[in-house]
Parts: sequence; structure tokens; C-alpha cells
Amino acid sequence: MKIGFIGLGIMGKPMSQNLIKAGYELIISSSNSETNKEMKDLGAEVADTYIEAAAKAEVIITMLPNSPEVKDVILSEGGLIYGARAGTTIIDMSSIAPIASQEIGEALREKGIGFIDAPVSGGEPKAIDGTVSVMAGGDKKTFEKCLPIMEAMAGSVVRTGDIGSGNSTKLANQIIVALNIAAVSEALTLTEKMGVDNDLVYNAIRGGLAGSNVLDAKAPKMLEGNFDPGFKVDLHLKDLNNVMETSTDIDVPLPLTASVRETLKALTADGNGEDDHAAIMRYYEKLANVDVRHKQPKT
Repeated sequence: MKIGFIGLGIMGKPMSQNLIKAGYELIISSSNSETNKEMKDLGAEVADTYIEAAAKAEVIITMLPNSPEVKDVILSEGGLIYGARAGTTIIDMSSIAPIASQEIGEALREKGIGFIDAPVSGGEPKAIDGTVSVMAGGDKKTFEKCLPIMEAMAGSVVRTGDIGSGNSTKLANQIIVALNIAAVSEALTLTEKMGVDNDLVYNAIRGGLAGSNVLDAKAPKMLEGNFDPGFKVDLHLKDLNNVMETSTDIDVPLPLTASVRETLKALTADGNGEDDHAAIMRYYEKLANVDVRHKQPKT
């Protein structure tokens, strides 16, 4: 099966490479010449346009920043919809607004093109390992057809309902992750101010009820002062903007999420938008005038 892949960024490139490792033929279209060369060396075919990529593929995957970019790549003049044949399926693995997914799905349905919204969680490390979690929305037949493809990039793939439900689930995921990182940041700021060794604090609490994948993934980065991006502050802010937009549309108050969104906005304003979202710690350090990153000089 030949698969098209659009969006070869920090997550998309390793995900596409895992498809090649799994034996799929890949056709890509990217404006980055270095990415094109790297992928071509791995065996991918490089198309000059989205239409060309879509015309040659049976399934097309998009992995893009947000709703406007996904709509542009799929629906605008020169978009995938004008190259894909009836019976083709587009899997959008971007994290976008659920309503946008439903609008895209409806436009594709009218052309006889299948659609799945299948955002992922896990960040760059799990994209490289091929162990991301996929939350998929779409009809069951289309999902089952594309399940082996998604499994080649993922540790788990769960269909959560019809089109839009994948991104609805991702919004819930991003709320939990953001609030968890903020809670870890608050806790470590408190214990640092009290003079307790935070390495010992981390090891003491990780085996109890406060333990979590987020704690294990982010606390060490916080204590090392390592904010190299696995998932950027700006991207998490984008996701929480989608959360709050959706919550407004359906009249659901989310006060804790609104608070963490303001934290992410403050970090972006301070020039930390390209940092890993573990940099939420920076916000609490600033408020408390304390340096949790005691293992190396504060920057």
C-alpha cells in the first residue's frame, strides 16, 4: 500500500519513518529540501505537489499544526481533495478543533473520500519509538481499514466514536497533561522553597498515588533545567485555545484549564514558547523567586 504523508515536522517525520520501517511505500510532499533528501534516502518518493501525492496514494496522512493548516492542505485550491480518488482515505493526525474535523470530513464525504481524525499523544520520544497513543474518530469500517497503518506508528490505537471524537478525546488529554505539569511545578516549587532535596521528593512520591507518566516524563527535565522541546509550549497553548473555544461553543466552564492557559500565554510572552511544556516550571519559579533547576545555572 502506498501512503501519502504531509507534515514532516518534529512528530511527523519520525512517524513517517516508522511507516517505512514497517514496509509501507511512502510518498511525501514537503517544502523543506533537507527533509526531502533525508526521506528520499530512506526510500520515500517525493512529490512536487499535494495533488500529485494524493493521486498516487491509497491513504494520505496529515500531521500539521492546527485547524487552518489542515483545512488549507486538504480543502484549498491545490489541496489533497483535488488529487485524491474516490475510495481514498485521509487520516488527519493533527490536533485540531473537533468542529473543524467534522467540517473537513463532510467536505471529503461529498467527494467519496474517507476521513479519520486521529490525533496523537506522547511527544517526540514516543513518535520516534513508534509508541504514541492514537485517539481516532470515524466510521468503524474506515477505521478498521486503516488500523494496521496507525498501529505501525503507535503503542495504542483506540476508536472513540465518529468523526470529531478523536480530537474531542485529545482535548481531554491535553487538559489532563497541562494541569498535571502545573501541579508538579507547584509542588516542586514549594519543596524547593522549603529546602527539601527535590530529587528525593520526586523519588518518594512517584511510587504513590501522585505518581504518573507525566511526573516521570517531566519532573526529571524540570530538575535538570532541560527544556529542549519534546512538545512545545506554543503547541500546548494552541491545544488549550482549541479547548477553550470548544468549551465556549458548548457552554462548559473549565476554570482550571483557563488558568493554565494563562500560564502558557505568559511563558510565550517571555520568549519561552519554543521550550518544552515542562517549562511551565519557569512560571512558578518566577512567582516564588526560587530556582528549582538546582543542578545547573539558571538561564
